[in-house]
Amino acid sequence: MTSLTENLDLLTPEFALAGLAFLVFAVDLFLPEGKKGYLAWISIAGLIALILVSLVMLWDEDETLYDGLLAVDAFALFFKVFFMGIGVFIILSSVDFVERRLKHQGEFYGLLLFSILGMNVMAQSRELLTAYIALELLSFSLYVLAAYAKDTAVSNESALKYIIVGAVSSAILLYGVSMVYSTIGVTKFEAIAVGLELSTEVSPALWVGVGLILVGLMFKVSAVPFHMWAPDVYEGAPYPVTAYLAIGSKAAAFALILRLVGEGFVPATERWEQWQVVFAVLATVTMLVGNLVALAQKNLKRLLAYSSIGHAGFLLAGITAMSFDSSLPSNGVMFYLVGYSITNLVVFAAIISFFNMTGKEMIADLGGLADHQPFLAACLAMGLFSLAGLPIFAGFTMKFYLFTAVASEGYLWLAAVAIFASLISLYYYLQILRQVYIEPTPTENGVAMIEAHPDLTKPPSLSLLAVLAFGAGAIIWLGIYPKPLIDAIEAASRALLN
Repeated sequence: MTSLTENLDLLTPEFALAGLAFLVFAVDLFLPEGKKGYLAWISIAGLIALILVSLVMLWDEDETLYDGLLAVDAFALFFKVFFMGIGVFIILSSVDFVERRLKHQGEFYGLLLFSILGMNVMAQSRELLTAYIALELLSFSLYVLAAYAKDTAVSNESALKYIIVGAVSSAILLYGVSMVYSTIGVTKFEAIAVGLELSTEVSPALWVGVGLILVGLMFKVSAVPFHMWAPDVYEGAPYPVTAYLAIGSKAAAFALILRLVGEGFVPATERWEQWQVVFAVLATVTMLVGNLVALAQKNLKRLLAYSSIGHAGFLLAGITAMSFDSSLPSNGVMFYLVGYSITNLVVFAAIISFFNMTGKEMIADLGGLADHQPFLAACLAMGLFSLAGLPIFAGFTMKFYLFTAVASEGYLWLAAVAIFASLISLYYYLQILRQVYIEPTPTENGVAMIEAHPDLTKPPSLSLLAVLAFGAGAIIWLGIYPKPLIDAIEAASRALLN
């Protein structure tokens, strides 16, 4: 236990990240219009430096700050590095898009950095109100980013839906926190576990409060039936923001759920067994609905939105299987988050590159892409095969690891549902690749796409090529030799379950 000022230096990465965001805002005021692209590289350089600072300063640290509100441990460090790494590649993917299609680049990158700050604090939080504040910092940044293409009606409409649904889910979550506090008088995760364990009689207010907290969190991860906002918001948001919603915000929400369940629910073994039924039902419905509805989609963003919902179901299956005796489910969830994020990053980078060239976002518009952009098509194929879980790619390893962990904890039927849902997803991923490799180049107003959009003959930008090359390499590496990552995940999982 530390005092309020002792070991404050352990929060240096968070203070520095906030300072970096303000620096980007300040530099933006002085840069002329043609030089705004430097802001992206300032953000990238700052995030890389902060990753190194975090690793040097926080390696092997295991502290609790502010009387148990924040943890500085291997679990928090793992996700800090992960989130800032996501930020680097999202910014690299967005450089061309932002320069061509969005205004006020400084605000865009500054808000992105503030959202990463919120994600970092979410992974560290060991108390409900602290987690709620961090979650709201992330959410408010995303509300603005989702509406950043303000000149288009669809972006404004989707952002308005996102704000309304987000505000409702936040209110539900906060009301649940108040009911838990009114019943057992605590908001720290460890104390909640003790309160649940000692509650010999079922208190309706306590269970309703816990239920409302879970409902609020299920909105954030777009689990069925709380998913209705995701397809519209994904479709209306600018492409880099859609990628960030599908990757970063989902990973942050699951990091918080892992901490809450691992410290607040799992130690109360008998009570956790009752809630596992709820998580199992949510996981089953989310996996099936997400993948089945994706079959009918024609828009790339909406298809990837329902794909993201399906993957949230797989992750909830891992949460369901968490127990005090085994770290396999939590390991599986963290490994899945990393593999899913890298894979989705490659898919979105390829689609962003295609959108930069053509301004098109329908699946049918991808016809003949392999003829004009073979590297782009190959990276897209690798990403989609990985999302489907085919061998030698990260998707196969992460699904095998997670589904095995779920089955080993006695949820063999849930693992079987997950495998069936993965088979469904393979169909609509192959439908995209059918357009890319088999269908001819479509026409636009009687003119071939290649003639209407001559940029299709040019290679992607260097920043997007870097993301695609790194991501494709990481997909194969994690599919063949994931041991170094598994070792880091096991250290993070030990910190969580201890």
